Amino acid sequence: MAAHVSLFGVNVGIWSGEAALRRVAELVAPGGSHRLFFVNAHTLNLAYADPEYRAVLNSADLILNDGVGVDLAARAFGVKFHENLVGTDFLPRLCRLARDRCLRLYFLGSRPGVAEAAAARLRARLPGLEVVGTHHGYVSPEAEPGLLRAIRQAAPHILLVGFGNPRQEQWIVRHQAELGVTLCVGVGAFFDFAGGRVRRAPPWARRARMEWLFRLILEPRRLWRRYLLGNPVFVWRVLRERLATSRVTAIPLASRRSRSLEAR
Repeated sequence: MAAHVSLFGVNVGIWSGEAALRRVAELVAPGGSHRLFFVNAHTLNLAYADPEYRAVLNSADLILNDGVGVDLAARAFGVKFHENLVGTDFLPRLCRLARDRCLRLYFLGSRPGVAEAAAARLRARLPGLEVVGTHHGYVSPEAEPGLLRAIRQAAPHILLVGFGNPRQEQWIVRHQAELGVTLCVGVGAFFDFAGGRVRRAPPWARRARMEWLFRLILEPRRLWRRYLLGNPVFVWRVLRERLATSRVTAIPLASRRSRSLEAR
């Protein structure tokens, strides 16, 4: 098993971008049924409070670090990631890999028309990219069987699902076996960015690791709770976990010292 760090019980892999892409290529090559999930501070907050969702995340073959919060949490436990594998940057690289290896993609998620716009823009950037189907993320229970049939008939190698957390990962685990898709990927808001509905932070903000603040300014009504309430809770939980770990490792040391004194 590749190196990983356990954050709130979620096993986040320690990969460079290139190594992660090679791993994706390995997963897709033999067929089978595989999953790729990204985790950020919000995702880990959800996993902390929900053991079932934590198990869903850990069912993935590849879990990648997304965002400064996950990086800071890992550093608290003495682990440093090679790079920030934020999905908005990593997923275009995955699409390039799919183009180069003649792998078919299906885009599922976001508002009506957004996945189609994302596919059109990515095809323009990556001539030869094969997106065999798109569908918005507003699917009623009555319409879901038809959607599943459409995906099966399109026969993609890779399905990108952008329903947001935790719904997208739960949906993938529930339906992947009947879809016959080799790799399912939870992509969050990727279609919104790739389709031009939401602007990325400027390069200087990304270098300063402040993209979350830029997103909050753009979408305050949707994101204020996640960032203004969720981020402090996340930091507190990391500190509490780190303190608990320190106490566990300190007990054996204290015991050894006691035994040493008794021996004297």
